[in-house]
Amino acid sequence: MAPALPDLLIEPVIRAALAEDLGRAGDVTAAACIPEHATMKAVFAARRDGVMAGGACARLALHALDAGAEVEVRVADGQAFAAGDVLIIVEGRARAILGAERTALNLLGRLCGIATLTRAYVEAVEGTGARIADTRKTTPGLRALEKHAVACGGGINHRFGLDDAILIKDNHVAVCGGVAEAVRRARAHAGHLMKVEVEVDGLDQLDAALAEGPDVVMLDNFSLTDLREAVARTAGRVTLEASGGVTLETVRSIAETGVDVISVGALTHSAPNLDIGLDAA
Repeated sequence: MAPALPDLLIEPVIRAALAEDLGRAGDVTAAACIPEHATMKAVFAARRDGVMAGGACARLALHALDAGAEVEVRVADGQAFAAGDVLIIVEGRARAILGAERTALNLLGRLCGIATLTRAYVEAVEGTGARIADTRKTTPGLRALEKHAVACGGGINHRFGLDDAILIKDNHVAVCGGVAEAVRRARAHAGHLMKVEVEVDGLDQLDAALAEGPDVVMLDNFSLTDLREAVARTAGRVTLEASGGVTLETVRSIAETGVDVISVGALTHSAPNLDIGLDAA
């Protein structure tokens, strides 16, 4: 089960999203149609099977407009649910619930979609020993939430940003003049707690990289044959990460080559929103 994100981290996202939706005059439809003190009860219900992520986002959106609303998150982040299941129940001021509805649903649908797709990848490689990781291909401003959703689906998080690990990519290699030189420079710069990963696009670069002792080698767009050869040459000396165009149809065969990690950008850049609705109860 993924650890819960602190409300303090989520609240700025909620405030910005609500401000965007409420605009200059607030919810003019609710103001016109609904008495100020009217109350309502409503449920967030799943329209299809999925994995929960983002319950706190819905709760915080509702409480931002009605601090006294009763919000019961019935399905915990990381839990699977079926179509028709009630995920959240809310009771409070009708104008507030309707004003927060779209923000809550947008975030809930987005994060559940990511968690659900991640779970499908994780299940596809079950038994191989390979782990599914995300990338930095996230929605600007939502990275922490989207990476949390990946964890809810059973995946693991790659680096969060440019500052928490050294990852030498092809353009770094080009400027440095080679893989070996790039890894040497990284090793000289890195502190004792900083991991060094290098991306290679062929077995010749793999050998050059291994000689300099990186912690992780990313095998970019390797064929299955070359992945197996890389695993054999490395013999467990470093963590091997496969990446590049991974799909649900190909991930199992990639995992069976013996790599340790498979990074999948699609978890966050291509996950479809999960269909969730808010219905008056």
